Amino acid sequence: MRGGRHFLGSVLIAFGVVSALVQFVGQLFPNAFSDPGFVTTVTLMFCLAYGIVRSWPKRRVRRTFMLPEMSVSIVPGDLFDEPGHLVVGFSDTFDTCVAGGVPVNGDSVQGQLLRRRYGGDVELLDEDLEAGLRRTRPLATEERTDKPVGKLDRYPIGTVAVLGERPRLVFAVAYSRFGNDCVAESGVEELWFSLNRLWDAVYRHGQHEGVAMPLIGDGLSRVDFLDPESLLRLVLLSFVTRSRERRICRELRIVLRPEVFRRIDLREAEAFLNSLGSGPSRS
Repeated sequence: MRGGRHFLGSVLIAFGVVSALVQFVGQLFPNAFSDPGFVTTVTLMFCLAYGIVRSWPKRRVRRTFMLPEMSVSIVPGDLFDEPGHLVVGFSDTFDTCVAGGVPVNGDSVQGQLLRRRYGGDVELLDEDLEAGLRRTRPLATEERTDKPVGKLDRYPIGTVAVLGERPRLVFAVAYSRFGNDCVAESGVEELWFSLNRLWDAVYRHGQHEGVAMPLIGDGLSRVDFLDPESLLRLVLLSFVTRSRERRICRELRIVLRPEVFRRIDLREAEAFLNSLGSGPSRS
């Protein structure tokens, strides 16, 4: 549907421009277009070709900024195939157990982190998390009778645990609250605050190297009031705004799952990204 609208709109724009040009040239040189049928055919072919080129689905978006020098990319793919540092969203309890899908769904990004970066070794991941959280005091501690499964310590929303070693750090950011009913919830304020804390951690530990992240908030965190496009705009706005204060990293790659990628209008995303500052844009 979106592709059809882009195609029709592009054809109409091209037809209007070409028609105006033909009329202008025809007034200056009355004999320039002696074969109206040929002119009409060429015009229609040009307009259709222009519409096809303009509406052809994009496979990725890349925007380069000059001040500061950095780039932002939106790509489909597998987050864990990306080079450089990774961002993985967590809840405020930093739960890791995937047995039976509770408290962590094995197909979630957290579940994939456990499987693909830690070989399914929960104890090893927990050791890294404990090291990353050593300097952060828990906000509260639940009773086991109130929270039957998972960890009991709750950390402030926006807490970031830095896992692993360079050049492949993992920034584990808590952006949702994991209820005692095993349901994670978050909101715009929590997401915005967590993203800002994330950029602080990337600035301190990432040494300006490239960072790849999923679409934070899209999944099981119950941010149901924001669609993927709105979440994407939120992430882009947060990153570019903070990067105006100081360069966070040389490249941010937002890696979308194929099913999410198909739902996002990349041309709209590109237009939004282009509106956030000056500098050349490349697709």
